[in-house]
Amino acid sequence: MQRRLLAFVAPPVAVCRYGCAGCCAAPIGVFWIAGIVSLIYAFFGGPVETDGFSITTFILGVVLWAIATTWAELTINGINADDQCNGNASSMCRIVKPKLDDSDPLDEIKKFQ
Repeated sequence: MQRRLLAFVAPPVAVCRYGCAGCCAAPIGVFWIAGIVSLIYAFFGGPVETDGFSITTFILGVVLWAIATTWAELTINGINADDQCNGNASSMCRIVKPKLDDSDPLDEIKKFQ
């Protein structure tokens, strides 16, 4: 439950803490900060500079925040699935883990010299 709450409140922090910072913490952070800026900017009239509150800018901020939260949850869940590389490994595990019959490319180059 704490992971979900942190992913809602601060998505890039949740990815750094429960996932890995190099995965997508930076783009998630961009969406999250843009959402916060839009939420604040809505109270000042938005880009149209209306008097009072701009509902469209506020909705944009909520949508950007929701994208960041969803992206963080998907990233954390994907990392957790990849850490459990058992019989039904995810696609990332199959890409990253070398097979026993894979040879070293540098050895192949040295063989031809």
